[in-house]
Amino acid sequence: MNAAQDDLVRAESRSEFTVMESPGIEDGAALWRIARDSEVLDLNSSYSYLLWCRDFAATSLVARGPGGEPIAFVTGYARPDRPESLVVWQIAVDREHRGRGLAGALLDALTTRVTAELGIRRLETTVTPGNTASDRLFTAFAERRGADLERTVLFDGRLFPPGAGHEPEVLYRIGPLGR
Repeated sequence: MNAAQDDLVRAESRSEFTVMESPGIEDGAALWRIARDSEVLDLNSSYSYLLWCRDFAATSLVARGPGGEPIAFVTGYARPDRPESLVVWQIAVDREHRGRGLAGALLDALTTRVTAELGIRRLETTVTPGNTASDRLFTAFAERRGADLERTVLFDGRLFPPGAGHEPEVLYRIGPLGR
């Protein structure tokens, strides 16, 4: 068994979360807090997380703890010009629930759902060169799915506002899904 499969076994055998489901607008504040506390993700406005939970709930998931509180999330959308491609916008796990394979389990659950319901065949996301956890997550995902993984720079760091000090965003294209 490889490390990615081991992560999934650990995630599937845990009883710390009760359900993975589409987020509701009442989850927006918790998603904003989880993203903020990640200390890795670009933090969007709290308003944007409310909109995300309303407008992109069908292509997003939240994992809930035993009391129903959000403990992790993945947000995505179908590209308007390529509706067969799911863009994963953000994925984050609350600090006390990290290291147990929950991010991989969320990613697998979401892509299984959108391939069946929406005909999604490819996954796209961006990862900065310094984000080794996301690189490992998406590389392992491609391996589990037996899918090809292409990496190209999508947004060079110079495209961001002056003084932002933003690393390049590397586009990961994974597919085809559903093999």
